[in-house]
Amino acid sequence: MSAEDRQSQLAREHKERQAKRAEQQKSTSKRNAVIGAVIAVVVVAGGLFAGVRLLGGDNKDVQAAATPNASSTPSEDPVATPEPSITAAPADTTCSYRKDTSGSPMKNVGRPPTKPNLKLKTMTITTNHGDVVIDLATAQAPCTVNSFAFLARKHFFDNTKCHRLATPENSGLGLLQCGDPQAKADGKNPTDGQGSSGYVYDSENLGGIPYTKGTVAVAQASDAVNQNGSQFWISLADETDQVEKAYTPFGVVSQGMEILEKIYKGGWITNPDDITGDGGSNAPKIPVIIKTVRLS
Repeated sequence: MSAEDRQSQLAREHKERQAKRAEQQKSTSKRNAVIGAVIAVVVVAGGLFAGVRLLGGDNKDVQAAATPNASSTPSEDPVATPEPSITAAPADTTCSYRKDTSGSPMKNVGRPPTKPNLKLKTMTITTNHGDVVIDLATAQAPCTVNSFAFLARKHFFDNTKCHRLATPENSGLGLLQCGDPQAKADGKNPTDGQGSSGYVYDSENLGGIPYTKGTVAVAQASDAVNQNGSQFWISLADETDQVEKAYTPFGVVSQGMEILEKIYKGGWITNPDDITGDGGSNAPKIPVIIKTVRLS
């Protein structure tokens, strides 16, 4: 199947899923319908290409902003550090990682070990703008942290680009999404957000940390379950906490929030060629390149 045929297939499948979800939403409450319409986090999972992997899968009914230059300014209030879930993983915790059978483009570097390191405390993302430090909820999301530690050791994230900037104007929430090794983040590539690590794993710590400003969570399609991969998002606005608690939160930004706020204020580039039509590959106007990631 050619790349053009594949993209046509993805777009067709996406429209079919949108129609099905629209029918299902008729029986839900008005509030859930509104929230569902803004949780665009497109991701490849279980053969369901939603176009862009984000905080949750499809960004249903997202309205593109009239101008890519207009972006909300995030709250100037200091980032609160929410208390993680009190449920901690036992010392004998083991993790399971499965082959990603979705057909998504992937950078395969193997699979993480089954025994997680429960002593990891921080994840430092070194970008072209400086370091962003994340305090990890390792005890509550051990297999998630274990996966990121493995990918970091394999230099999986080195020289990758954060491909999506969501704001209340274009998505009803605020976040920066990264972790697609194939992303070009130029506002032109229609498949940004589809790349993966070649394996998936189960969700953890759901509801353990609110998705308010500063929270870091794993990207997963909203219509998928336990299909976590390499992509992740960082909440840049409290509006993000409206979304369904279906995305594994595994840490909170403790340093470098000013870097993220600068990116957020810089606005986004609307991608007219996004095959899903829901803004999943709207890139930040200020490019964000991850030089390296390390956990300690």
